[in-house]
Amino acid sequence: MAGWTNRGKYLVLSYALRAATRPTNFYVALLAATTAPTADTNTLSDVSEIPAGNEYTSGGFQLTPGATDFDVLTEDDANDRGLIQVKDVVWTASGGPIPASGLGARYAALTTDEATVANRQILYYWDLSDNRIVSATQTLTLQNLEVRINES
Repeated sequence: MAGWTNRGKYLVLSYALRAATRPTNFYVALLAATTAPTADTNTLSDVSEIPAGNEYTSGGFQLTPGATDFDVLTEDDANDRGLIQVKDVVWTASGGPIPASGLGARYAALTTDEATVANRQILYYWDLSDNRIVSATQTLTLQNLEVRINES
């Protein structure tokens, strides 16, 4: 399951309609299954990010706003929605597994770029369906992560 957080809805409306300053960068962070993100999740401190190490950096994979990192933008009249797709996000484990410890990455979250990682606000999240662990030299690739806005 994927979905918006209420904080994400608030922030997107602020960026689009109130001309609030949007983050310089966004991030895709990997989360453990310990606490599932929900619509009421606000920041990374509300969930459990996987441990940093072995080429996974605390805070996740950096994305720059624009057509390179958000590479597909679609108006879908047949399904009454708009969507944007994140470019493929790839981590290659080096020196050990990703995550460095624990049961794996179960969720991914699109966050803002506050300097304190725990304070990064979660806009959107994805369920990876199972805990994901990759061994040294293997890659963990998240393909075609979609952020959808649906008519309800």
